[in-house]
Amino acid sequence: MFEHPLADAAVEADVQAALQEDVGDGDLTALLIPASTRGTADVITREDGVFCGRPWVDATFAALDPDLKLDWQVDDGDRVEAGQRLLTLVGSARTILTGERTALNFMQLLSGTATTARQYADRIATGAKLKLLDTRKTLPGLREAQKYAVRCGGCYNHRMGLFDAFLIKENHIAAAGSIAAAVDAARRQAPDRRVEVEVENVEELDAALAAGADIIMLDEFDLDSMRAAVARVAGRALLEASGSIDGDRLGAIADTGVDYVSIGALTKHVRAMDLSLRMRS
Repeated sequence: MFEHPLADAAVEADVQAALQEDVGDGDLTALLIPASTRGTADVITREDGVFCGRPWVDATFAALDPDLKLDWQVDDGDRVEAGQRLLTLVGSARTILTGERTALNFMQLLSGTATTARQYADRIATGAKLKLLDTRKTLPGLREAQKYAVRCGGCYNHRMGLFDAFLIKENHIAAAGSIAAAVDAARRQAPDRRVEVEVENVEELDAALAAGADIIMLDEFDLDSMRAAVARVAGRALLEASGSIDGDRLGAIADTGVDYVSIGALTKHVRAMDLSLRMRS
């Protein structure tokens, strides 16, 4: 739905914040190891899933020691299996141990997000037009990272934030006075931005369509109501289903003809992938 290319500056900002949080003024325990000691370590996964996080890991170790060598065996978006080696690091043992937790945190979270996205994407038949979208229900400070992981898992991005598109919901409509007034104000405020309107019934659907909304979000519509909405709109606007949608319903929703389904669980209900870094003896 939206194109959000990964920005190097965003990765760098994430990494700097994470290193400041974890390393602060210095790694006390790493000082127990002589500075001249070199080491080799492998990162492995203990479970199946979809890998994600390379840019953040590269940036983490580059910030700590540009001479550390990273030998990747996977790319972002690759399916991985339990026991598989993902990465080998060679260089300063201090650097490897100092960056271990920060790097693993990024990999675990983003691989978990990508894996969740892939599990949802796999519920849609190959060739289906339906696209699964994320939402703004992300971890504070890591929105761009999680939305990148969603793409690596085979799903798509909704808006990045409040700044790149209009999403007119119930409270906006109440404050503006009507759907028509809200859409008109949006067109005057930023005519180049997409305007989406959330509706809860057929009357609101007709009002959003008459107002010229680009996208209409069908909030808590059942399958019959979705099919009726598709027939009623007849291609004059894009339709997005939302609200209490789980993976078991996706195939049936795809058959209704709606264009999108937005799913907060892609970034909100995420369990980190179980990864481990092991120093070689």
